[in-house]
Amino acid sequence: MRIDVVTIFPEFFDVLDISLLGKARQTGLLEVTAHNLREFTHDRHRTVDDTPYGGGAGMVMKPEPWGEALDAILGPDATSAGEEGEIVSSAEAPVVIFPSPAGTVFTQAMARELAQREHLVFGCGRYEGIDQRVFDHTATRAEVRLVSIGDYVLNGGEVAVMAMVEAIGRLIPGVVGNPESLVEESHEDGLLEYPSYTKPAAWRGLEVPPILLSGNHKAIADWRRTQQIERTTRVRPDLLPPDLLPNE
Repeated sequence: MRIDVVTIFPEFFDVLDISLLGKARQTGLLEVTAHNLREFTHDRHRTVDDTPYGGGAGMVMKPEPWGEALDAILGPDATSAGEEGEIVSSAEAPVVIFPSPAGTVFTQAMARELAQREHLVFGCGRYEGIDQRVFDHTATRAEVRLVSIGDYVLNGGEVAVMAMVEAIGRLIPGVVGNPESLVEESHEDGLLEYPSYTKPAAWRGLEVPPILLSGNHKAIADWRRTQQIERTTRVRPDLLPPDLLPNE
């Protein structure tokens, strides 16, 4: 998979050189490039923002640098992907993702879907956001999504992009050593993950649940399922499927 990130802080993404994603980059499973938006400006101050039309507090990111950056990343072929304002949406098209508190909430299901795509582009906004025309124009040449990682506001999109790249990248086949571990994680089946234990069996007066020491795989599986349902009911009841909702 190829991932491009446009940001005014490209050094933020140096952390991707470590851990599993770093190994994936070394082996060629994942290609990640951070592009400095200021390199696509033409004034001596490398200006990427200006005052908003209509007034208001803060600054808005200018369309010109974004347009040139996306031109460079998407290439000339993408400019003809959509004709006469047509919105592009196909499995083959690049997906351009802008973190936004006004976007669709990022989920494990979305991460799984995006992990199947060949080319993702992330745009890290700052200040009061990006000129709307950047989204509108880009949607004629690639699939554009505004995505939120939660109901709160960050200083910029870099933290959100890091979270999404981590969630998506680890789902690429070969990135995680044991693929079975991905199946048992929180949200993979719609429920939160069951609690985990390892050696020693007793620690500071706390014991591992005896069922996990029994060797009875069926009983262990049933216990883990019960723990998932109990934890989800207590912490995230909104995730429960209808057949598991408590009776009124």
